[in-house]
Amino acid sequence: MDEQNDLFVMISLYPEIRLELDAIEEAMQQFAAFNAVTPVVAIKQNILAILGFEDDDTVLDINNLPHTDNGSDYKQWLNTLAHLIPEYISEDFYFEVLQQNETVAQTLVITKNNVPEEIHSDLIESFFILEGQCECMVGEHLYKLSPGDFLEIPMHVEHNIKIVSPYVIGILQHRFSPL
Repeated sequence: MDEQNDLFVMISLYPEIRLELDAIEEAMQQFAAFNAVTPVVAIKQNILAILGFEDDDTVLDINNLPHTDNGSDYKQWLNTLAHLIPEYISEDFYFEVLQQNETVAQTLVITKNNVPEEIHSDLIESFFILEGQCECMVGEHLYKLSPGDFLEIPMHVEHNIKIVSPYVIGILQHRFSPL
């Protein structure tokens, strides 16, 4: 407790210490956000299946889809979108807009094509993988995505996607930044 009190005294006497502590805190938050590990939804589903809690054929309301995130269930999305996914993937690129409004756009994407480097300054892009595998290079970090994986790309960060399976089926989500 004495060390904490000493720190408060030093901060009150020397404002540059407060500035340095704020800079350190900001750097730590950026480091944590950039190095965060996306939990694998498939692991949870496998554990539940082993325990006898097998997934049912639950579907989402296609007219009121939730935003995708780390907690999204890829099997529910596959069940919901099954009628939109071709039985045989013959095209190199197929998409179906699921919803688009002033805050979000969600698109079902089926692709065999890599996505070249790009940067977004007006939206936050994310990918939610339903089938297949890809590698996303986000800045200096490589993310390997499989079914159930979700990855959000921060604005102003260069990124690209390499398809490493015959094709990938996923949800491309754009959240629009308020002006």
